[in-house]
Amino acid sequence: MSDIHFYKYQGTGNDFVIMDNRDGQYNFLTEEQVHFLCDRRFGIGADGLMLLNKQEGYDFGMKYYNADGRESSMCGNGGRCLVAFARKMGLTNEQLTFLAVDGPHEATLTGDDWVNLKMQDVNGVEIGSLHSYLNTGSPHFVRFVEDVKAIDVYNEGKQIRYNDRFAKEGTNVNFVQSLEKGIFVRTYERGVEDETYSCGTGVTAAALMTAGPEQKEYIVPVQTLGGKLEVRFTRTGERSYNNIWLCGPATLVFQGNITLP
Repeated sequence: MSDIHFYKYQGTGNDFVIMDNRDGQYNFLTEEQVHFLCDRRFGIGADGLMLLNKQEGYDFGMKYYNADGRESSMCGNGGRCLVAFARKMGLTNEQLTFLAVDGPHEATLTGDDWVNLKMQDVNGVEIGSLHSYLNTGSPHFVRFVEDVKAIDVYNEGKQIRYNDRFAKEGTNVNFVQSLEKGIFVRTYERGVEDETYSCGTGVTAAALMTAGPEQKEYIVPVQTLGGKLEVRFTRTGERSYNNIWLCGPATLVFQGNITLP
């Protein structure tokens, strides 16, 4: 039995268990234990779990696990929450740099809880007749719809995530509605295997797909079930984008201790 001290954060309803692992004390966590901690009935409850690690050459390292207990690809809202947590843990540089599974990131904080996170450049997007497919740190299938509130995200998303093409590696599936200003995005997330209140890399992917033909900076307000985000980016070519920033709130919900089974 091990007692651990955890923090629970959320960014537009995308919620995470976070632990300060800079001394390596939580390196022992197994897939089953991570799954238990993320379980909403028997554990703390979260879409994922993150460790704040020491990382040479950076302010910190980010290790991210999905709720199923497996280490996963980049999580945008998770990255924003980990930046807010790092600030709470005493990393007070105006700009923080960290290393995640998809490479280096930088971030800044505005006020108490607004985090601006720089995402990786995107080069290459698959454009189908009814969808786009791109990688923003995690793979995303993007489909524009007339009425996003009417979509059965769980069943329609699951169907795409487990189809012949994606079943093995999995993909996240985003349904996007254009609004007068910006977009409304709902996401089926692999690893959670359900709809989440918000998905940072998904919101980023959807926002990129709203760009007009002009190669310039775009600012896209995004509505999710869990709240409002903003994505800023520059279109640099027909299917390439850089200077991509995911901006939004990241809030401490509570902290506590839990005994691992």
